[in-house]
Amino acid sequence: MIVLLWVIFYDSNRFVIRKHKVTDRRIKKPCRAVLLTDLHNKCYGKNNEKLLASIREQNPDFILIAGDLVTARPKGDLRPALQLLGVLAKEYPVYYGNGNHEHRLKLYPKVYGDMAQRYEKALQEIGIAPLVNCHVNLPEYGISIYGAEIGESFYRHFQIADMQPRYLPEILGQASRDSYTVLLAHNPDYFPQYAAWGADLTLAGHVHGGIARVPIWGKGVLSPALRLFPKYDGGIFREGNAVMILSRGMGTHTIPIRVFNPAELWVVEWKSEDVPGNT
Repeated sequence: MIVLLWVIFYDSNRFVIRKHKVTDRRIKKPCRAVLLTDLHNKCYGKNNEKLLASIREQNPDFILIAGDLVTARPKGDLRPALQLLGVLAKEYPVYYGNGNHEHRLKLYPKVYGDMAQRYEKALQEIGIAPLVNCHVNLPEYGISIYGAEIGESFYRHFQIADMQPRYLPEILGQASRDSYTVLLAHNPDYFPQYAAWGADLTLAGHVHGGIARVPIWGKGVLSPALRLFPKYDGGIFREGNAVMILSRGMGTHTIPIRVFNPAELWVVEWKSEDVPGNT
């Protein structure tokens, strides 16, 4: 019991750095991004100084966010996320895809009051415009970044809702084939649909690595939808040529612990396959 308690405390207050490299003929200029997801107002050191130091060490060209930097809680504190984003936005371009918690703030004003409006206004003042079912092109790199905010019905407990093939084209338009397509999609359960839509690289979170992971086997135990041993729990997944990076996230909320499951800060690096020396 003492060892388990130590593991819980240790894993709930640290993060590790994971890296993934992409080579593709459409990449025009090498670049690097840091992926943040599911911070849920967690702070690593005063004002997130430890997290910021780790991000700077990676020397990213831009920051990608796959949702849930805040926690939807009545009268909840938005300051930790906004303080972090304010610093990041001064140093890097930030591309922000919403998660279900940011979405929930907008859906239920009777519960959360004006939190959604205050958060949106603060982001605007910082200089961040969330990608809500829209995209931005980065022609200097040959990359297009889309942000998908799917409906609340796709976050059901116990089951995975049916996402029809027409749904993503209706909310996002058609994926570009001329540039490398990155999709910020918080919920990983629909990776096959994201891949079919045309996402070359999906960046997701939401599952928190399954909260606890089984040693040796390495599977996450529980998803936010209350499904045991979810298929998509954390790591790299593939559908044909499409890839999904599923981060275990940086924070916790409903079950505020991690067991054999440290938080993750992902670094993604893109290079053209025409660059000599690439493997």
